[in-house]
Amino acid sequence: MRFLILTQYFPPETGAPQVRLAAMIRELVRLQHQVEVVTALPNYPQGQIFADYQGHFYVKEEWEGVVVHRVWVYCATGAGLKRLLNYGSFMFTALWGLKNAQKPDYLFVESPPLFLGITAYWVAKLWKIPFIFNVADLWPDSVRALGIMPNSMLLRLAEKLEIALYRGAHDITVVTESVRTILVEKKAIPRSKIHLLPNGVDLQLFHPQSPDLVWQQQLGLPEHKALLLYAGTQGYAHGAEVILQAAELLSDLNVLFLFIGGGSEHVKLVQLTYQMGLNNVLFWPPQTPEVINRFYSLAYAGLSTFRNSPWLECTRPAKTLPIMACGKPVIYSGAGEMADLLTEAKAGLVVPPEDPIALANAIRELLHDPVMAQQLGEHGRRYVEIHLPWSKVVNHWLQQLVEHALANKTDMPKIN
Repeated sequence: MRFLILTQYFPPETGAPQVRLAAMIRELVRLQHQVEVVTALPNYPQGQIFADYQGHFYVKEEWEGVVVHRVWVYCATGAGLKRLLNYGSFMFTALWGLKNAQKPDYLFVESPPLFLGITAYWVAKLWKIPFIFNVADLWPDSVRALGIMPNSMLLRLAEKLEIALYRGAHDITVVTESVRTILVEKKAIPRSKIHLLPNGVDLQLFHPQSPDLVWQQQLGLPEHKALLLYAGTQGYAHGAEVILQAAELLSDLNVLFLFIGGGSEHVKLVQLTYQMGLNNVLFWPPQTPEVINRFYSLAYAGLSTFRNSPWLECTRPAKTLPIMACGKPVIYSGAGEMADLLTEAKAGLVVPPEDPIALANAIRELLHDPVMAQQLGEHGRRYVEIHLPWSKVVNHWLQQLVEHALANKTDMPKIN
């Protein structure tokens, strides 16, 4: 079967959507499906088109044997009007990439940005093919709940667009059962067209390994300090300042907090670290997944955080799964599905969101009990091996597509 993936974010950029889509595509190719990608010229998270792509409107290339069509986008970081221009520009320039791609059996569109669903809807209508709307985030509900965007006419129009796209999509994929429940019960979307495509993990890319002490010395990271690693996007929803507040409470311990990545809150976090006078916190730029795996070999534990919002309780932060796959304990400041998963897996310590005292106490507990830390890490690795390898996740998703197509008598090629 032929899939065309429409996404604003794709490698060589780093970030959760990029890693997730790359892993999904690898599995589809392994199953002998054909895949093409239409995406923006790489620019995230710096908000500048990467040097090798500057001066181009359109670039056609191959990524791991997959044809990728890259088109120009207005670059921006943060929120506000510039971010809307960023989303809007790709909504239109993506048409050029789609024009140069082969007609697929399915058009798979990644959201957010929500507006890209408009492009997918009309192109799917033109080609007379089904389009799959992948809901990685309940936008605009999340921005309303977090207060990122005021209750304005623009937000209400976005909510109307959201419902229209849900109804216009042939299939909808969601990352958690909670999101599926919200779409069914609060947005009146038929359950039969909503399929589960949770975040999985590449068990060969992320795996336990012995610490590379020579590399650690080359990086200038102290060997005598326990390394707590936050690897991933530093956005508003993550509320990562709670880690800085916990770091201040733990200034008496021999521990180093290392942030790797970027995002809309990165500059704010760096400034806050300086203002608080923290000498146990470091920031590094985004790294490839392969390098992140090496960093986890040096880490005592991995950190993941979310703000206190019911709309965030229905998500599973993708940065948490590599921690488990690398055999490290997770310290999670959040609630909802991810907290439940970690509790079920016995893979880490869970504390309430936005509670620096509880987070600091959990870190102290884990540092004082290395045997427990090792056991939690082993449990996490075992859990993802059984439940969340990408091979299992993608195969289950494909079967859901088949069942929905048969139920609706859709003419669809056979799934391998």
